[in-house]
Amino acid sequence: MRLYRTQQGPYLLNENLYYRVEGTSWDALITREDLHDYCRSIVDRGDRTKCFPSDSILAPIESQEVWAAGVTYYRSRSARIEESKDAGGGDFYDRVYSAIRPELFFKATGPRVVGPNAKVKIRSDATWSVPEPEMTLLISPKGTILGYTIGNDMSSRDIEGENPLYLPQAKVYDGSCALGPCIFLSPDSLPALTRIEIQIVRNGETAFSGSTSLSELKRDPKTLVSFLFRDNSFPHGCFLMTGTGVVPPDSFTLASGDEVRIVIEPIGTLANVVA
Repeated sequence: MRLYRTQQGPYLLNENLYYRVEGTSWDALITREDLHDYCRSIVDRGDRTKCFPSDSILAPIESQEVWAAGVTYYRSRSARIEESKDAGGGDFYDRVYSAIRPELFFKATGPRVVGPNAKVKIRSDATWSVPEPEMTLLISPKGTILGYTIGNDMSSRDIEGENPLYLPQAKVYDGSCALGPCIFLSPDSLPALTRIEIQIVRNGETAFSGSTSLSELKRDPKTLVSFLFRDNSFPHGCFLMTGTGVVPPDSFTLASGDEVRIVIEPIGTLANVVA
């Protein structure tokens, strides 16, 4: 099942049929520990709708925070070492990749997140900016993984590479986080062969494309969640980006007007244009 947040309220998609989720706010809905059973009961009642407001889909987040994990793929490790070698930070990322404790950092609050077809941004003081396509977890207040969505962790590689301590400035700014198009509800982990694909279109042509699979993810999602919830509480639940395994070449940087398309089946496609 896929759960959508729209301007008209929540909708479920199951086997190509849509169902309106009545009488609940988005926050109340996605913090339910019984979310899967609750949504299944809506489908079982059979109150499907013929109308789905596909032109008013919002980011699947309201009051939740978004956090992110870094250096969880070997490709990310290599890119981070390369970008920061002149600042003496390369060794840090190699250590994080092999350490028990993961790199976790705050990414965005709910109101700062943009949804499908909305505009992402690059920093005005950055010269080397990239999107980072990431499988993203929806986590309940008790730390249960309830579902999955697509995340775009926009990043300023030159700022982070100048000094690893600048990571918050490289990662956290207006328009730096996109989520969507929905939440794929599943009590089970996504298969290891699940593909994460990205395409960047510039002036009608593909400027970059790449892919990876969850089999390349070094960190188990449940382990990432367990570290995130150490001495942290999330009364509205939270989202956790699990890192990227697709990084454009060092010669590439985003430009205004670029369209970023990220595909993860069975979640769907998250498309955004760079402002």
